[in-house]
Amino acid sequence: MSILLKNGNLLDPESKELVQRDLWIDGQKIRAIAPEIRPDEEVTVIWADGKLVCPGLIDMHVHLREPGFEQKETIESGCRAAARGGFTTIAPMPNTNPVTDSPDKIKEVIDRAKKTGLARVLPYGAITVGQRGEELTDMAGMKKAGAIGVTDDGVGVQSAKMMKEAMKKAVAEDLPVVAHCEDDTLAKGGCVHEGVFAKKHGLTGIPSSAEAIHVGRDILLAEETGAHYHVCHISTQASVRLVREAKARGQKVTAEVTPHHLLLCDEDIPGPDPNWKMNPPLRSKEDRQALIEGLKDGSIDFIATDHAPHTVEEKQAGIEQAPFGIVGLETAFPLLYTHLVIKGVLTLHELVDKMTLKPAQVFRLPYGRLVEGGPADITVIDLDREKVIDPKNFASKGRNTPFAGWKLKGWPVLTILDGKVTWQDDDCLM
Repeated sequence: MSILLKNGNLLDPESKELVQRDLWIDGQKIRAIAPEIRPDEEVTVIWADGKLVCPGLIDMHVHLREPGFEQKETIESGCRAAARGGFTTIAPMPNTNPVTDSPDKIKEVIDRAKKTGLARVLPYGAITVGQRGEELTDMAGMKKAGAIGVTDDGVGVQSAKMMKEAMKKAVAEDLPVVAHCEDDTLAKGGCVHEGVFAKKHGLTGIPSSAEAIHVGRDILLAEETGAHYHVCHISTQASVRLVREAKARGQKVTAEVTPHHLLLCDEDIPGPDPNWKMNPPLRSKEDRQALIEGLKDGSIDFIATDHAPHTVEEKQAGIEQAPFGIVGLETAFPLLYTHLVIKGVLTLHELVDKMTLKPAQVFRLPYGRLVEGGPADITVIDLDREKVIDPKNFASKGRNTPFAGWKLKGWPVLTILDGKVTWQDDDCLM
């Protein structure tokens, strides 16, 4: 199938400015990019006048919940949400039921995703069997089956000895170790950040040190073992400092940050509403500022959503009992464009880079760029389109978001994966 995107605006990699270009897709590849293309064969023309045409967005941290928690999300509903959010590649975490901790389970997730055809799914395998922190998994087998890395996301590896052994094994298999950093002896029982909001409402808080202690520990272990160590959803000033120092020493240490940690802090929480409960929790204003600075100076490599859907009933259990997590796939780009780019915190080029090229580079993926002969993973975004977030309209099964009612600009209107349209807003394209 041939598609011609006409009159779109692409970010020039050298000038970093928008330039008007046509883009011709032939099969699964980009055939040509030029100021004007007049195909000598029949093509489907899609007019992208004045809209941003960028590489398909990449999210290296999502929860698809299947198998075991299909009432929260399925692989199909999660991939549909990804497509509507402009994402072409997503990486689901292994804390499912059963845990994705073997080659067969990795293959099952990939096969189910391929049947939907809505997003490229690159699953993580667990570090330990059942994520119990007792026995290492078959990392070689999982990599062969298609695992992109290993992580015990959701619980974190509590034993330093176990983490060291995991890193040694991951190095042998050339797999990144992706860490949920949380010391249970400090964090257990907490539901929000140990700060202003917790004190005001008499809630048990999770201190910043609970994260930073694991980050520091693991950086030392990664230095000793030579592992590629990646910090999930970094949230504290101390953690950013530790990652920055490790990078300065030349270590292979990388990190991601979520939209909600970039945009919100614990003082923004309006009340004990479980839709504002996530792990790590929203931190202090100072932590939030450190995250923005870390993203800008490269200490933090890229943005990931940590899309974590739950049922309405679960989130109604109250802030202390409700599960951690919010959804994020369908709102990530417009949130960040409206509140970081329009407000001058990031340039458009920086935002797109942190959601496409940078995650691809960290995980050595052949995506994240628009080049002739390259993969036809493309997202078209209407930077002028303004819309209010309404959870009732989500493709995800999850409705758990603190951003309901926010008016945003910069909504994806077309998503193309391997040359095939996976999402199109017919109101915005002809």
